[in-house]
Amino acid sequence: MLYQLHEWQRALLTPFAHFADATAQLFSNPYSPLAYTPMSRRLAAGYELLYRLGKDYEKPAWGLTSTTMDGADAVVTEEIAAARPFCNLVHFVRTPAGRKPARRKPDPTVLLVAPLSGHHATLLRDTVRALLPAHDVYVTDWIDARMVPVSAGPFHLADYVDYIRDFIRQLGPDVHVISVCQPTVPVLAAVSLMASEGDPKLPRSMVMMGGPIDPRKSPTQVNNLATTKPYSWFETNLIHRVPPRFPGAGRQVYPGFLQHAGFVSMNPDRHLKSHYDFYLDLVRGDEEDAEAHRRFYDEYNAVLDMPAEYYLDTIRIVFQEFQLPRGVWKVQGKLVKPADIESVALFTIEGELDDISGSGQTRAAHDLCSGIPAERKRHFTAPRCGHYGIFSGRRWREMICPQIAAFIRQHSHPA
Repeated sequence: MLYQLHEWQRALLTPFAHFADATAQLFSNPYSPLAYTPMSRRLAAGYELLYRLGKDYEKPAWGLTSTTMDGADAVVTEEIAAARPFCNLVHFVRTPAGRKPARRKPDPTVLLVAPLSGHHATLLRDTVRALLPAHDVYVTDWIDARMVPVSAGPFHLADYVDYIRDFIRQLGPDVHVISVCQPTVPVLAAVSLMASEGDPKLPRSMVMMGGPIDPRKSPTQVNNLATTKPYSWFETNLIHRVPPRFPGAGRQVYPGFLQHAGFVSMNPDRHLKSHYDFYLDLVRGDEEDAEAHRRFYDEYNAVLDMPAEYYLDTIRIVFQEFQLPRGVWKVQGKLVKPADIESVALFTIEGELDDISGSGQTRAAHDLCSGIPAERKRHFTAPRCGHYGIFSGRRWREMICPQIAAFIRQHSHPA
């Protein structure tokens, strides 16, 4: 019922949001006489802020149409390399612009596993943009669960692991897997199971960034919520059925709007200040800063629904029972044994100021992967870097991405 109430609220706010947008244009468009009246900038700024607070945010486009290869321009196109009910594997195909492709050594293939934790995979746009000049990039583009018909069946954490194994086998063995935040756990499970089975398509390396491999270390506000509430609380209060107007009508999900409310509640003062600064930027005519605000919140406010089975599995297995670091996690009846991994190089990355995955949570993978030789392991803690800073922004582009590129090339050959 809560989901349906939310949809009614959205329907009620939509005409007001459109009215606010139109009014903001009236007071800001240079062809409108109202734009030259006293207080026009303040009125336009106020109405645009109202519009952005009330509008519905759809999944943003990747918007990656160009890059460079060997210092020359290249055109980027998106192709779906594999389609699953809950995920598309998107390949960013690079084609040199205006000239025939030169004969060159192929760039390393990268499988970038995006988090399924409320936001769309486009949250990793800056990650992909920085990797494209020197890598052949594939990304897991998770589908909003409300768009998946009930006939497609449930989606558990074990299914997530199976998806990753399938994608690695499709791209392997010369593939490097980069996981950001939440997927570090299922990626480690997938590679562990492949190693235990002697799979010849094992990846060359694993790069794990800011993930809850062992949430017992330096627990954050996110971790504390999962441990202070019983499993039944999450099942009773956070799981709702998709309303009739969506293809996934009737499917049980953890709605994106609840996840978004949780994101905002972690730092309400920061978001309030950001919106106020946006208003002041509009009043001052500082369009560059205002546009940066729009870009950020266009992405941040676009959320998706997660399948209930997957979300509840994650709460129980990862954050309450710590099954991976305790060595008791079984996927489809098979024990996950990271110690069986021997040939895959491991690079873990944490942010010094990460308030979502605390210090040591990702680095714990080194102790679990005891079979990997020390010379094939590396860890880096990014100074003055928060959770989003390890995969987006200046520090990601200038400090972290070059180290990942060097690590990948160092381990591009079989051990």
